[in-house]
Amino acid sequence: MRRRFAIIGITALGLLGAGTLAATGALAAGGGPHASEARLARALAKRLPRTRATRIDCGVVAGLCEVQAGANLFYTDRSGRYLVVGRVYDMDTRQDLTAARLLRINPDMLAGTGAMAAREDEAGPGVGAGAAAPDAAAAATVAGTKQPAAQTAAMAPAAAVSLAGLADNGAIAWGRGGPRVTVFSDFHCGYCKLLHQQLKAMDVRVIERPISLLGTRMVSNAVICAAEPARALEQAYDGADLPARACDTSGLDANERFARAHGFDGTPVIVREDGAVLHGYRPREVLEAWLAAGRAGGKAS
Repeated sequence: MRRRFAIIGITALGLLGAGTLAATGALAAGGGPHASEARLARALAKRLPRTRATRIDCGVVAGLCEVQAGANLFYTDRSGRYLVVGRVYDMDTRQDLTAARLLRINPDMLAGTGAMAAREDEAGPGVGAGAAAPDAAAAATVAGTKQPAAQTAAMAPAAAVSLAGLADNGAIAWGRGGPRVTVFSDFHCGYCKLLHQQLKAMDVRVIERPISLLGTRMVSNAVICAAEPARALEQAYDGADLPARACDTSGLDANERFARAHGFDGTPVIVREDGAVLHGYRPREVLEAWLAAGRAGGKAS
């Protein structure tokens, strides 16, 4: 039976430029790679010279090769020309293949603020667990389709944060109820939109605090100043043109100062009620386990 796959929230890029040749490092243990995978490793070394591929597997999804670079994961065609940054779902088994692989690579993803990879990990500076490879982000920026910054900077702070000093006029509240989470987001961040859609289906109360990392401050201003901010937030994620309105946007300034002070140099960033921080998009099962751990911790204390 032919298996069906879906690729969600992706950016596909034709990587036409070549850089300086760099060593790819050892590929997966347990025997040498197939000849086609060895050729792919050489192609990636030219086109992504700052990304050291530690494992290449062209047998996971038909037509794609899965590339692991330290704690990071992305996909490419067998020639190494096209780069795909996103999540692959098996629609027959209803499994998020990317999430399953990332959890195997880095089990600490389930621990919320548990130890995550330092910025100087195997894939290069400024990259944390679950992120896209640094060259992938650079190429996306050149193409004008930058991936969410959380995919290139996902380092958790050592301690919980307090949101007590942040102003109400920098936040949009929405959601059904249940556990309360604060999300620092950017309206041009594809993974922020994906997280937004996912949280809408969960029993959570969301306090969304926009920060402008991708040149979206005018959009954030329009959302905050709208007559119905929660409705405007949905429209902003859908890419609608929002009318400019004048209001007090000092809360957005406070959001951005807070983000810089706490190293939130990517989006999305999720903060639990107890102040625990989770950087980057996570699948629903990971979020639910993380939120449950917070509730259990609160009851224990």
